[in-house]
Amino acid sequence: MIPIKPISGNTKSPNISTSPAQAATAYLKPGLLNLAALPPLSLYVHFPWCVRKCPYCDFNSHEAGNGFPEAEYLDALRADLEQALPLIWGRKIYTIFIGGGTPSLMSAAGLDRLLSDIRTLLPLDGAAEITMEANPGTFEIEKFRSYRASGINRLSIGIQSFNAKHLQALGRIHDGDEARRAVDIAHANFDNFNLDLMYALPSQTMREARQDIATAIDFAPPHLSLYHLTLEPNTYFAKYPPAIPDDDASAEMQDMISAETAAAGYRHYEVSAYAQSGRQARHNLNYWQFGDYLGIGAGAHSKLSFPHRVIRQARYKQPKSYLEHSRSGQPVQEEFEIERSELGFEFMLNALRLPDGFEVNLFAERTGLTLNMIEKELIAAETKGLIYRDHKFIKPTELGQRFLNDLQQMFLVDPN
Repeated sequence: MIPIKPISGNTKSPNISTSPAQAATAYLKPGLLNLAALPPLSLYVHFPWCVRKCPYCDFNSHEAGNGFPEAEYLDALRADLEQALPLIWGRKIYTIFIGGGTPSLMSAAGLDRLLSDIRTLLPLDGAAEITMEANPGTFEIEKFRSYRASGINRLSIGIQSFNAKHLQALGRIHDGDEARRAVDIAHANFDNFNLDLMYALPSQTMREARQDIATAIDFAPPHLSLYHLTLEPNTYFAKYPPAIPDDDASAEMQDMISAETAAAGYRHYEVSAYAQSGRQARHNLNYWQFGDYLGIGAGAHSKLSFPHRVIRQARYKQPKSYLEHSRSGQPVQEEFEIERSELGFEFMLNALRLPDGFEVNLFAERTGLTLNMIEKELIAAETKGLIYRDHKFIKPTELGQRFLNDLQQMFLVDPN
């Protein structure tokens, strides 16, 4: 990934009283890009606390210990959103994703307040997808009914496995029975939900992996996210790596997953995502199609487009630091403009995750550049059999999907 560069000088964004015209002028550099229309806009809200830090997790999550400052954090989120409004004047929100951490630790009243604040400050599309991540160990029927009444219309449930042995190895706070109960509650209260599972777990056999997938499919969830366990830097598993299936065994598990999900009617539409017809995660699709997103909350990232430039932002990561800076009106720690020469790579890094690829015109629509900017790289990838393209579409071949990292890196700009 391209590193975030600190912005030079004053990092304070325009005051909320700034007019739309002034805000636009403050963030434009004439002549750099030419975006005829801005991409769809999503909102990401980060909740940084969880009951216990899992040994494989490299997300910005922190153990709640004796609790967390819910009211203070909700105040900070509203202040953060108010401070960001000048950057998105007049733009409608099409999807919201509340992630973490464990957002389902929030009280029903707290979640209701959060969504009320968002609706007060932002224009939401009438059919907005509003997703909340949830841990099976936090499922309470009445609380989740309240979440639904407040406006959550999609859950993403962190099952990881239905096997008690593997859940214990992963440091999860729930067991297999709680996982099944969580899915039952989701079925009863939500029309749309996702199950997160992982494979290639410590000491996992093919039979055990197949059983997890079969159990998940038996629940008929509209969406499945199936992730290969990776030993990420700066995690407990990276320091004390467990015995995990080798590359050959992992590949066999992946082939099994592809076959079982396809047989059950799930379409593999993104590297780790499988959906019933019409149930793709609209929020995540916006990411992969290089749409825009405003991120609020501790450590949240944003990607925002303007007619002549695209910027990225990162909020202060530590909850205490985020709360302090949000109170002072400066929750953004880092901000940078994506260089013209890097936009092609940024777009392809995301869009190539989609097995169906993208329409050729989307590149210009989302980057403000012509496809000629990456023509040399496209020819090289096509010559190696990693992509297929015609006058309408560009997509990774089966070989390109299998060697996706190599394909993506072909579009990386050489700094020399």
